[in-house]
Amino acid sequence: MGTISFHGELPKPPTSSSPTSSSTSSTSRTETVNGSHEFKIKGYSLAKGMGVGKYMASDAFMVGGYEWAIYFYPDGKSAEDNATYVSLFIALASEGTDVRALFELTLLDQSGKDRHKVHSHFGRMLESGPYTLKYRGSMWGYKRFFKRTLLGTSDYLKDDCLSIRCCVGVVKSHTEGPKIYSITVPPSDIGQHFGKLLESGKGADVKFEVDGEIFDAHKLVLAARSTVFRAQLFGPLKDQNTQSIRVEDMEAPVFKALLHFIYWDALPDMEELMGSTSKWASTLVAQHLLAAADRYALERMRLLCEAKLCEGVTINTVATTLALAEQHNCLHLKGVCLKFIALPENLKAVMQTDGFEYLKESCPGVLTELLQYVAKIGEHSVISCGYRKEGSLDGSDVNGRRVKPRLQ
Repeated sequence: MGTISFHGELPKPPTSSSPTSSSTSSTSRTETVNGSHEFKIKGYSLAKGMGVGKYMASDAFMVGGYEWAIYFYPDGKSAEDNATYVSLFIALASEGTDVRALFELTLLDQSGKDRHKVHSHFGRMLESGPYTLKYRGSMWGYKRFFKRTLLGTSDYLKDDCLSIRCCVGVVKSHTEGPKIYSITVPPSDIGQHFGKLLESGKGADVKFEVDGEIFDAHKLVLAARSTVFRAQLFGPLKDQNTQSIRVEDMEAPVFKALLHFIYWDALPDMEELMGSTSKWASTLVAQHLLAAADRYALERMRLLCEAKLCEGVTINTVATTLALAEQHNCLHLKGVCLKFIALPENLKAVMQTDGFEYLKESCPGVLTELLQYVAKIGEHSVISCGYRKEGSLDGSDVNGRRVKPRLQ
């Protein structure tokens, strides 16, 4: 076998001064996305004795793209401790595998002395790194978080209430490379262009008559945004007269707001639309807009209205909002309303409103679900008594059927 020989010197790597050389770099960055949640436990003395392994859970909260929940065990999590300690855990409440995170569980001192009981991963070096949660339901915490005998007389308990704060830091990694450009791209303004088209009326080719008022619009814009309008204007069963269409069972301000959303892709200012700063008026128009959005298959508009109604639940409006949620299959809004009504401090007041009478007449089936919510918090007898006072389960009364109030 022959030998391989080199003639001359081996080539050297190019230096930075070489005209043909290039040098790039990148950085792998690992950091935490942090968030916190405060969980109050009112009526702690009543929770004691519920049993080892039984827990009270917080609402789920979102941090780092995952849902989390706090679990408090008044009689402890493990039978081996014989209910000597309370247990406290944080759990992964959404789907995920090998989620790495830092945690901090704090029992808050309510005396003002700031002597909180804290167990934390933050602010210190961890030999084995962040904690890894393998799957949904995985937990981190302490079976022996605090002795029950000491908790009852401590500064952590005030007015029979405990306050727990949980901090979560979800570990995220990404690689940063060099940027070879820096261009600021403005946000999309297509909605403004279409909105101005609506305001100008240029090129309008269809008119809608609503409650005595005339609205100009553009067929193609309506058809592009709503499958219902598409069928009405261009489908095989389209209206005979697509130049002028009469809209029944809708009020002019509602249709005006509907067109505003179709063109601007945003809800109008509720106060400006109604000419009122009243929260009740804003809720009323949101109710009508939700029904209109469902009628014309505008899903984004429907969800925006649903969110506004969730934020604006009150004693005087919750019953009519619940009826609306039931009629238009808004499950999240329905749940919010049921929970609000079932609270002992709200139940009696809501049942005395005209809206509750409307709810009984229009959606009698939802009363069964309301009973289930009330039963969960031990107030079944209150609502049973209320039905005897207010009338029959079918909602009939001497005044006849009630309807939702009209917009002014």
